[in-house]
Amino acid sequence: MSKMPNEGGRVWSRLLSIVLVIAIVGALGSLGYVIATPKKGGQTEFYILGLDGKAMDYPEQMKVGEEAKVIVGIVNHQQETTSYRVEIRVDGAKYTETAPILLDNDEQWEGVVSFAVDSPGDNKKVEFLLYRNNDTTPCLKPLHLWVTVTE
Repeated sequence: MSKMPNEGGRVWSRLLSIVLVIAIVGALGSLGYVIATPKKGGQTEFYILGLDGKAMDYPEQMKVGEEAKVIVGIVNHQQETTSYRVEIRVDGAKYTETAPILLDNDEQWEGVVSFAVDSPGDNKKVEFLLYRNNDTTPCLKPLHLWVTVTE
């Protein structure tokens, strides 16, 4: 007995249909898992702005001992209430830090912080370090400004 000419094509067609159905069911299962499983951890936004509330017009020129100000912002996306503090360093030495800032998930904080430089020079580095909870190492890369300080 001979095979019908299309019999081999039907077998491949059925096999491919079964594989496609399995792939779709697997994808839907994965999607359902991702949607149903709560997120753990998250991220934090950390930024500095000029006093006009824009990412420009930062202090660039200062005199020794003169106080400069910027706005520091934090947005908590950690999926839980989190405590933050900001440390300000000038040329690697701690200048000051904020009191703890407690933020609920998706809550934002902006505050004016100030700093001064006690020695003249070009390209003095002013760093803003963000710490989460009671950590002793910053949770993100430090932000920084470069200022020129004259007598």
